[in-house]
Amino acid sequence: MQGIELNSFATWPGRGLYALTDGPREDLLEVVSRALVGGARLLQYRDPTMDAARRHAEATALRQLCHERGVPLIIDDDIALARAVGADGVHLGNVEKDIGAARSELGSHAIIGAACCNSLQLARVAARAGASYLSFGAFFPSPTKPLAPRASIDLLRHSAALGLPRVAIGGITPDNGAPLIDAGADFLAAVSAVFGASDVHTAAQRFAGMFSPDRESTR
Repeated sequence: MQGIELNSFATWPGRGLYALTDGPREDLLEVVSRALVGGARLLQYRDPTMDAARRHAEATALRQLCHERGVPLIIDDDIALARAVGADGVHLGNVEKDIGAARSELGSHAIIGAACCNSLQLARVAARAGASYLSFGAFFPSPTKPLAPRASIDLLRHSAALGLPRVAIGGITPDNGAPLIDAGADFLAAVSAVFGASDVHTAAQRFAGMFSPDRESTR
């Protein structure tokens, strides 16, 4: 199958909520729409199942939904799917191996995220390889990945010198995320705190409000 040309956003989406989907669910498009209306600035399609046809269909639908809202769609750890559906980028777990391949496949405008876990050295490798953003975590116990190594908040401060947007992930909620923003996180990534909430729209709004100009003026 020939891939769709990737879209390039003229402007990086600033700072804010990075919402990650939580695997197969019948109401996927509905809850993603609520998160986008609530203020999510990036969306990652995260589905580790092997149902290729469903994943392709869902990613295609999410691409249209995200672009209607002007929000980039990132695909989790699947370069081929990102290219096939014309997503705006990919989030990679194997930083050293895959960033070059992703850049070659998806082009210079693609958003390529790097999962750096709790390692500043891995972040340096990712930055040199051409990553678009660096993701650190888990900062708190994560219901999505309970065995994920814990990251120090100092990673956000020390990685500022690399000059790339920084994403904080892992057990983050509107109640515990403020120190991460103060330490330099450009995005707070959330799975269950958004898509596991009884009111997805309100949950996204609460995250988005943490990056409001009023709050920034008090820092």
